[in-house]
Amino acid sequence: MAKGKDATVRRKRRDAASLREAIVTAAAEEFEANGYAGATTAAIARRADVTEAQIFRIFDTKAELFRTAVFEPLNRHFSDFHARQLAATSDATPMRDQARAYITELQAFIESHSRMLMTLVVSQAYVRERDGAASPAGIEAMIAGLRPYFERGAAMMRSRMGDFAVSPELMVRVSFAAVLGNVLFKEWMIPGDVADDAAVRDATIAFVLDGINANDDPGLRRG
Repeated sequence: MAKGKDATVRRKRRDAASLREAIVTAAAEEFEANGYAGATTAAIARRADVTEAQIFRIFDTKAELFRTAVFEPLNRHFSDFHARQLAATSDATPMRDQARAYITELQAFIESHSRMLMTLVVSQAYVRERDGAASPAGIEAMIAGLRPYFERGAAMMRSRMGDFAVSPELMVRVSFAAVLGNVLFKEWMIPGDVADDAAVRDATIAFVLDGINANDDPGLRRG
């Protein structure tokens, strides 16, 4: 009994920010290990050393917690990358070199979180199959966490180029989709006898850079 009281006191001493961080970290670990269906809020609570009631005071649903656990690390990753790019590069750095660095890091991030991201894709497909069409509200919720990521990426592209043929807002989304698809569906679409991992990474980079290079074509540029 005393041990239970000590645990309660220990939980109460954490402020709201550290409590939320503990829950999100534990959720990411649990979803990574067991997928969306296999992870339970009870298991997440044990990992975070909190109660389920504390989880649901911060997150209304398991789905909201899942989206946060997926997208917050993604946004932190890009914020860190963006800061490094601003510190390490100048306006004279070729856009191609900047794009290669971005794509390489994005590939590594998606590979390390591939199970969670695949679960996100599958959960949306399940909603579509069950209801006949994906809920607009559900789609909006799914991509809400990516919006800051896309906005930062577009802002960085705009700061490095003047005129453009393909809008940075579209380019950053197409680039993300290309990398995401080639990582998540590589085993289905590109078996080992077609190309190894290094070749797939190089092909993805070349594909995205060809799109970015469209902005160097004077005949395609627009103001």
